[in-house]
Amino acid sequence: MIKVNTTINSIKESIKSLSGKNVTVKLNLGRNKFVTFPAVVNGIYPSLFTVSPFDKNFLGKTAYSYSEILCGRVKVQEKI
Repeated sequence: MIKVNTTINSIKESIKSLSGKNVTVKLNLGRNKFVTFPAVVNGIYPSLFTVSPFDKNFLGKTAYSYSEILCGRVKVQEKI
C-alpha cells in the first residue's frame, strides 16, 4: 500500500479553501456502510470544522475533526 504524504496542516488548508462552498460529504460508518450528503462548510476551528447539511431532517453528526479525514473516516469533496 502506498502512503500519501498528507499532514493535518495540509488538510486544514484544503478545508479552509472550501469554506462557504457547496461540498459532498461521505462518511464511512464501518462494515461497508457509507452515508453521502450535500452540505456547505460553515465553521473552521483549530481542531475541527462544521458542515451544514442541505437536508433539514439529517440527524447525523455535523462537526468533524481533521484527523477523521486523515484516517479516511470522512471525505469532503467540492461539488461541481
